[in-house]
Amino acid sequence: MDLNSASTVVLQVLTQATSQDTAVLKPAEEQLKQWETQPGFYSVLLNIFTNHTLDINVRWLAVLYFKNGIDRYWRRVAPHALSEEEKSTLRAGLITNFNEPVNQIATQIAVLIAKVARLDCPRQWPELIPTLIESVKVQDDLRQHRALLTFYHVTKTLASKRLAADRKLFYDLASGIYNFACSLWNHHTDTFLQQVSSGNEAAVLSSLERTLLSLKVLRKLTVNGFVEPHKNMEVMGFLHGIFDRLKQFLECSRSIGTDNVCRDRLEKTIILFTKVLLDFLDQHPFSFTPLIQRSLEFSVSYVFTEVGEGVTFERFIVQCMNLIKMIVKNYAYKPSKNFEDSSPETLEAHKIKMAFFTYPTLTEICRRLVSHYFLLTEEELTMWEEDPEGFTVEETGGDSWKYSLRPCTEVLFIDIFHEYNQTLTPVLLEMMQTLQGPTNVEDMNALLIKDAVYNAVGLAAYELFDSVDFDQWFKNQLLPELQVIHNRYKPLRRRVIWLIGQWISVKFKSDLRPMLYEAICNLLQDQDLVVRIETATTLKLTVDDFEFRTDQFLPYLETMFTLLFQLLQQVTECDTKMHVLHVLSCVIERVNIQIRPYVGCLVQYLPLLWKQSEEHNMLRCAILTTLIHLVQGLGADSKNLYPFLLPVIQLSTDVSQPPHVYLLEDGLELWLVTLENSPCVTPELLRIFQNMSPLLELSSENLRTCFKIINGYIFLSSTEFLQTYAVGLCQSFCELLKEITTEGQVQVLKVVENALKVNPVLGPQMFQPILPCVFRGIIEGERYPVVMSTYLGVMGRVLLQNTSFFSSLLNEMAHKFNQEMDQLLGNMIEMWVDRMDNITQPERRKLSALALLSLLPSDNSVIQDKFCGIINISVEGLHDVMTEDPETGTYKDCMLMSHLEEPKVTEDEEPPTEQDKRKKMESKSQRIRNGHSAGSEGPGAHSVAAAVYLREAEGAAGAPGRARLPVPHGDRGHGDRHPAAGVFAGLLRASGVWLPPLSETSQGPQPAIGVCQPAERMKNSLVYACKEVKTIHFYYQNE
Repeated sequence: MDLNSASTVVLQVLTQATSQDTAVLKPAEEQLKQWETQPGFYSVLLNIFTNHTLDINVRWLAVLYFKNGIDRYWRRVAPHALSEEEKSTLRAGLITNFNEPVNQIATQIAVLIAKVARLDCPRQWPELIPTLIESVKVQDDLRQHRALLTFYHVTKTLASKRLAADRKLFYDLASGIYNFACSLWNHHTDTFLQQVSSGNEAAVLSSLERTLLSLKVLRKLTVNGFVEPHKNMEVMGFLHGIFDRLKQFLECSRSIGTDNVCRDRLEKTIILFTKVLLDFLDQHPFSFTPLIQRSLEFSVSYVFTEVGEGVTFERFIVQCMNLIKMIVKNYAYKPSKNFEDSSPETLEAHKIKMAFFTYPTLTEICRRLVSHYFLLTEEELTMWEEDPEGFTVEETGGDSWKYSLRPCTEVLFIDIFHEYNQTLTPVLLEMMQTLQGPTNVEDMNALLIKDAVYNAVGLAAYELFDSVDFDQWFKNQLLPELQVIHNRYKPLRRRVIWLIGQWISVKFKSDLRPMLYEAICNLLQDQDLVVRIETATTLKLTVDDFEFRTDQFLPYLETMFTLLFQLLQQVTECDTKMHVLHVLSCVIERVNIQIRPYVGCLVQYLPLLWKQSEEHNMLRCAILTTLIHLVQGLGADSKNLYPFLLPVIQLSTDVSQPPHVYLLEDGLELWLVTLENSPCVTPELLRIFQNMSPLLELSSENLRTCFKIINGYIFLSSTEFLQTYAVGLCQSFCELLKEITTEGQVQVLKVVENALKVNPVLGPQMFQPILPCVFRGIIEGERYPVVMSTYLGVMGRVLLQNTSFFSSLLNEMAHKFNQEMDQLLGNMIEMWVDRMDNITQPERRKLSALALLSLLPSDNSVIQDKFCGIINISVEGLHDVMTEDPETGTYKDCMLMSHLEEPKVTEDEEPPTEQDKRKKMESKSQRIRNGHSAGSEGPGAHSVAAAVYLREAEGAAGAPGRARLPVPHGDRGHGDRHPAAGVFAGLLRASGVWLPPLSETSQGPQPAIGVCQPAERMKNSLVYACKEVKTIHFYYQNE
């Protein structure tokens, strides 16, 4: 099919693709998708969108398909990549004519040419830049504008490349065309300035558009096209010329009114001038040094003097303030404390700054900021009355200072005050002194001035720490002002309570907090909504402070919580409800269980709010945060919330529901705290675990929380949980272990270990598919120590608590390794002993020692061969857990817990959750199980607890098996008894070794030590082990 025939077919399908009828649209889109990889398709699209006689919508769709195809198929390595011949034809066709009459399509063509240039210019497309330069010289207005538009997009795209080779190419390009770009800009700028007075708006707008585009090109070349731009005379000449051009354009704004069609473009051009300066300062601070003086003079004169009156506008003022701020705060211009360590460039810039910021200049800037820019405007006061919630949602934080006037002025004040606080502190204190005492409620200007000064004092709180006695000021000045209830005084009530919030973490005596709480209670009942919302914010700052004391706050808790709840009901905007909810959450979090008597109303309201916020996921996130703190405060009583709580968790953690994108993280956290505070499992709580399998498949950053949730279920109701979900959970774990990181593997295995610990009978059966992998990892000597440590912990649990299952696992693995069971067991013990040092936690070392000791009573020759190593690591492990009792002076196992010992919870500590209690009970039951199984049969029959050794060793020295082992004098500083000696003696006896009592005063060879296994091998191993430990010396003689 020739090109013309193909064009007809493609044109027909494109026409169908612009249809509003889905029955026509869908098949057309499918057909176009199939043609995307066909040779010649993009040549046909080029012919269509360059044919100006066709329908605009069809041409628009054709250029979009072409642009998207560049991203997918233009690179040589892309699947179904375009051939070099077709790409060459397309490149030539794209720059043949710059005569597109439709602005939107012209912009898209310019963008797609830039996309091709990013990949091919200049190597495969060297003619692009020369063609564009020639095209912008033509006299035809349309062709000139389209070529200039394309020139800008190509320059912008090439400037964004960051690889070193690409940067070098752009430097070469910039050096070659910079002079032409400057001449082009000057030409269009002069043309515009000449035409402004002509009255021909169309011609003025056309010239201004070209001025704007040429300035955009220069901006990219100037900022990104030179390594050391200060050495290029053309670059510095252009930058110095910006200030003169800015003054000319600002004067033009006097004659071009706000209703003129050129006004918007004129303001954009003025802002673009300032962007050039800001970008250049950001990228080349030292090259900007020659411009510091002129930039400061220009900005300060237009923003802080009468020069700017009548010509400045808000966006320009913001840009000028940002320029001042970036110069003041620029770290490149700050010398080191030792001036000799600073670079000459830094010192030169610092010298220029210090010469400019004299006392009169700083004073004028400070006073102007406070008395002019900080004042509430008529628009803001009107918004206060008409939309109080909108007024309270201030643009603060982030980069809002770059675009909005009020945040910009406040950030500039903070930075200048911080940099020159010694000069400006007396100025601000003087302003404070003039405003002492009450202000006439009829004098609105005086009220606004005081509001502005208080704003400045709040912003400079940290700098004024040593200069303001805030406690006295609070009692004598601020507190009385909070009590003025006149409606016109509400700006000051709001500002004063805000001011206190700024100082609360800086300088505020704890003794004054009850007075503040009283004031907050009163203001939460203020007639004005803005004052109430600001008071809630200060309350949050107060309770979230480090010096917050619950006992001071409790008398006001009920009143404040009730008023906050009423405020939550009164506000209507989503953002405001979120804000009040965060305050409530903070209060609940800080008072914890003390909140229980007062949450009834909130508990009843949250389901309604959840239902109303169906379309507001961010508000639902705030509700989830509140529920998290609420559950933590209610503890076991949170079970009463389950009818509302569990469906919320279900929805938030269901990955098949669209809201999970917003709610998942907080939903998982709520799920976890619900489990931790649950007194018992319920069918509904168990049922929502169905959401876990898809969550594990996601393998997202929330996996750690998911593992905590699984652990929560294991400790809550292991048998019921494992019987219901263990099979699916084990399958998910097996898939995870194939692709997860080392840290993730450890987390998975810790969950398995918890299941084995809590349920030693059912746990190994449920997670049986994972255990061969663990066994193999031990045998093959897993190279990551933390993973090996976890492997040994899991296998130690099985060996210690379920011997029969370990035997069956050993038999299974012997078949897989094609080895005898004894040989495989020996290899495992040898690797275990060898890699014991991988285990760093004392409790895990003790577990491994107990697990291996449980093998010693066996008469298996392989185990007897490993006797030495087992004894060695066991003594080391026991020594790790021995601590001296300060009351009795004796040594004991620090991991033993008494039923009579209950840890005391201090006032600063959070009370234990239900899960904490379950873990503690589980630890106690572990001790009991281990202790009793040492002398019984069945699973865990040979488990040996350190408590057994301790009891045996502390008995009478004359009884069989109750020996105390002598130590050479002076060893360890404990006389002749080693702290671990009694424990070791008990250990040997429990392992089948009997030691008769030794006379502690006798000299020379001691009586023979009877050994159950009289073989020479066993005795030699015993001697070797004791020598290796180097802390206990045995004296023995041959039989």
